[in-house]
Amino acid sequence: MVVPPAYQAVIPASVSICKVDIEIIDAAGHILPHTLLHHVNLTDPSRRDLFVPTSLHILAASKETPSLAIPRLLMGLPLERGQRLLVTSMLANPTSTAYHDVRVRVVLGYAPLGQVFPVFRVFPWVMDAMFPVGKPPNGSKAFDLPPGRSSQSWEASPAIPGYIVGCGGHVHDYAVGLKLEDATTGRVLWHQAAIQDSAGHVLSVPVARFYRWYRLGIHIVPAHRYRMTVTYDNPTPHALPDAGMGAIAGLFIPDRGVAWPQIDTANAIYQQDFTDTVTPVDPSDMVMHGSH
Repeated sequence: MVVPPAYQAVIPASVSICKVDIEIIDAAGHILPHTLLHHVNLTDPSRRDLFVPTSLHILAASKETPSLAIPRLLMGLPLERGQRLLVTSMLANPTSTAYHDVRVRVVLGYAPLGQVFPVFRVFPWVMDAMFPVGKPPNGSKAFDLPPGRSSQSWEASPAIPGYIVGCGGHVHDYAVGLKLEDATTGRVLWHQAAIQDSAGHVLSVPVARFYRWYRLGIHIVPAHRYRMTVTYDNPTPHALPDAGMGAIAGLFIPDRGVAWPQIDTANAIYQQDFTDTVTPVDPSDMVMHGSH
């Protein structure tokens, strides 16, 4: 397992992001198998998240995450010239083939950020089973899996009202599925089973799109609490330390006339999350299982 240092990316022009591809490459630029990607995260420390007062989580992807694209004239994530993003990642090699000088490349597809297009400016959101700051000492979002079936949940209210236009998720092997529900009313908003092979290895978590020609998506409001739940089924007779993870992420359109909430860099949760993001992780402190 390899943890590259955090990198800063400076946006060179004001653009609307409408597509994201993740590539694993070697020193010569050759594309390598996606199975080498444990995860990659793209965050914006200058803006806050929807459900938690940390840096805005723009992207979280792993080996089971497909390429993401939205209609470029209809929707786009606005990024201003000079905006600074943080890129963090982790690589893991589950194969017997050795790879050298491996890097993660995040490719952003964009259109010019204009006055008319995109019609809707969308923002990412995420809910993680170990929010708000994970486990010390480095904010790990992993948790132990007991034998048999188990679930992990987290709930919160959005800072502003608006529409969830789509979502997907990240899980580890032996995951049964993910669920998003309105905890105030008990209504299930989204439920997705993890696609597995016969050994329980997760192959993918399909992405759902809630927007239609007659609606923007699922409306959520600050007066309600929303809960995400990830469920696992550990087939072994013993507990698997740090073998579970669970997150749901997607895109969100604020209600008309509602501004994105301001960041509070003095907030203790923001500061802890930022410190964990930029502090190098020692891979020797982490446990590697077949369920990663």
